[in-house]
Amino acid sequence: MNPLDTANTPAVMTSAPGLSRRGVLAGLAAGLVALPAVDAPAHAAPRKPASAGAVLSGGGGHGAAHLRGVDVAVTAGRRTEGRFGVMFPKLSGFAPDDALLEHLAHRMIDRTPPLSDVSLSNDGFDNPDMPAGFAYLGQFIDHDMTLDLTALPEQQVDPKGLTNFDTPFFDLGSVYGRGPAADPQLYDPADPRRMRIGATPDGLADLPRHADGTAVIGDHRNDENLIVCQLHLAFLQLHNRFVDSGASFEEARRLTRWHFQWLIVHDFLPHVVGRPLVESMLGTDGRGAVTVDRRFYKPGNPGRPMMPIEYSVGAYRFGHSMVRAEYEMHDEVTMPFFGLPGHDLRGARPIPSTARADWNYFFEIPGMSAPDDRNMTRLIDTKLALPLAELPPTVVKHADGAILNLAQRNLLRGKRLGLPAGQDVARAMGVTPIPNDRLGLTERGWNGRAPLWFYVLKEAELTGGRTLGPVGGRIVAEVILGILSLDRSSFLNAATPWTPATTPFACGDLLRMAGVVREGLAPEEDELPEDGAPEKGAPEEEAPEGEVPKGEVPDPALPEGS
Repeated sequence: MNPLDTANTPAVMTSAPGLSRRGVLAGLAAGLVALPAVDAPAHAAPRKPASAGAVLSGGGGHGAAHLRGVDVAVTAGRRTEGRFGVMFPKLSGFAPDDALLEHLAHRMIDRTPPLSDVSLSNDGFDNPDMPAGFAYLGQFIDHDMTLDLTALPEQQVDPKGLTNFDTPFFDLGSVYGRGPAADPQLYDPADPRRMRIGATPDGLADLPRHADGTAVIGDHRNDENLIVCQLHLAFLQLHNRFVDSGASFEEARRLTRWHFQWLIVHDFLPHVVGRPLVESMLGTDGRGAVTVDRRFYKPGNPGRPMMPIEYSVGAYRFGHSMVRAEYEMHDEVTMPFFGLPGHDLRGARPIPSTARADWNYFFEIPGMSAPDDRNMTRLIDTKLALPLAELPPTVVKHADGAILNLAQRNLLRGKRLGLPAGQDVARAMGVTPIPNDRLGLTERGWNGRAPLWFYVLKEAELTGGRTLGPVGGRIVAEVILGILSLDRSSFLNAATPWTPATTPFACGDLLRMAGVVREGLAPEEDELPEDGAPEKGAPEEEAPEGEVPKGEVPDPALPEGS
């Protein structure tokens, strides 16, 4: 059965008693992250978001179209930097025949249809180390990094993104937009210190929405699916809880940002690239300031760092292999990622009660026992879930010649945008390259080289799939940690070293702090520390030096993450 054939896809699947996935998962392996992205300024006219990874012909939403300036290598030269750039400018682009890429893409699809219950997952593709929420945290991170709030007239005069662009700092531009003055629609009209929150017809919290169901948020991509939209909602609620505890707008925004950045460094990256690599890259200088070992990511303008295409078009797309075909949203309710319209996990609509996320099924929640059928990400490997083999019309227009296979779109996009071969990048990094026979690329036309995206996935697969391997992991860690270290307003550069009030602090802690995890917790366990300051070492002023929004006069405005 094709799960995208809506006539045959169950709308909501209820679990059958019996099988425990815990026993099945022991000894398996895997990884995580999110989907690519498209640009949409918070102040642009609202439009209906799409969902999973459209690229190239066929139009559509997520990952579709063209991130402004991402074609820098082929339009402006491999040594040119703007919004995007090239991490290894001495390497040439790898351009195998399109037919080879198409054949490889079809081999990359796991033909297992969506399950009726997540507890039935026993095919060996689940990652026992990675709850599924990390894939959507990764998507949220990607959207924050790639959001472009540059005014449309400026974009039009600079289509290559060489002079007018926002930095890719992790500043939660998707949450705050350009601030209360420039984007008042994102804020509570009764109290602009607070974020605007809507409600579903049954009275539960939701993103604020237009009459057509689309969300009123800083980045429409965070309404693409019902998991990432609820994660976005949690950040709105976290900010409001800081305000309700006595924080000013600037202080609440700083606290929300810094907790988000802490998760990236201390929870997300250790799951994705491995804690040893993260710890080996972080150090301190003689003054006690945090330093990051960046051997390969060296943007020409540290004040406005570029995003390397090897990261954005190649390595960071590892998250596509982690997407499941189905998710258990709460006890005994499993829903397909793509299925019958209105009964799958596509967004741009009020959150239905059937899809209300019990976060204990997506992250480890302190103080709560794990459900027996918690969703886990799929392994980081060269197999994508079946729904990504034929993206639905809401994601990619089914016009003549449209490419519906997400793997094929990724491979062709890498070729079109000049990505180097995986083995060439490995050599440039001093890593022994994996030969094509071990990668499973035996056709003569490859000439001993492999597409970078496929190489990163196969490298992870050959080492167990639980985290990225040495090439993919280093690219991802260097870019993310490097950008955080170059942002003078990030917690890494706080005048007084900062940590959350309690450590270790992980995703489950943030969700509890936001007040979105209630079940099984005493009310007092879900409260913020007194005085609205759940942190250590925070400066006494409202915002650290450099907290004034990028590129604006002192007021509210958060440009994106480029």
